[in-house]
Amino acid sequence: AQTDATRIGQTLYRIDANTAGPQSYFPEKHLAAWLAEQGISSSVYALDKSGLEPTRAAYRALEQQIQPDALVVVDGGTDILMHGDEAGLGTPAEDITSLLAASEFTVATKLVTCVGFGIDSYHGVAHADFLENVAGLVKAGAFLGTHALLPTASGVEGYLAALDYVHERTPGRESIVNSSLAAAVRGEFGDHHTLERTRRSGTELFINPLMSLVWTFDLEPLAARCRYAEALDGTQTMFEVHARIEAFRARADIRPRRPLPM
Repeated sequence: AQTDATRIGQTLYRIDANTAGPQSYFPEKHLAAWLAEQGISSSVYALDKSGLEPTRAAYRALEQQIQPDALVVVDGGTDILMHGDEAGLGTPAEDITSLLAASEFTVATKLVTCVGFGIDSYHGVAHADFLENVAGLVKAGAFLGTHALLPTASGVEGYLAALDYVHERTPGRESIVNSSLAAAVRGEFGDHHTLERTRRSGTELFINPLMSLVWTFDLEPLAARCRYAEALDGTQTMFEVHARIEAFRARADIRPRRPLPM
């Protein structure tokens, strides 16, 4: 769909509260509008889906544009912690291109956070593998701990309010990940559906308190553990990224899938 978002470089765009675009689905614009209503800087930046090289260029342009003091890469789920040889990688392509591109930021503080433990089981992530990878990062001194998203915390209240605001303006296309996370934050449990489309799909959900834990890591040691990083060098399209991940998996020694013994 067409917008008049400000283009910055090849694949980076700045969206503001007054950016024109499709009314049926433009969550970035709705988030910018909510931020503006709170008196917060209202620019939201978005990237095209592309290969590693355009994503690197976009991150360089972003750093030059906003000159940040720190960088935090946030994954809704846990598949950003997959190194490549796990039983299942989830949906790693966008996560890993962002992770590798972000590792080239020049700021001293670069972090990765995961929130939504268990959400991407649907996409094949084995959470025993996730916990094994966390243990490896503990040994490397790169795990910085966890904290819970408490519904009464001011930042969490803001997140829930922003989510409700965006979802009201994107009926039928709400974020399943964010809806599941919000349900967990609000204390729901089990096969709890807040969206009609998940209810209609027949998919069983397992909303639980572990979903609301935020896991934080040093970015560079995590990025260095991606076993197929070099294979993504030179990729221009998301298709190439998917193809090279599949080629790596075809020759890798894949860990056996293990259930959590608990």
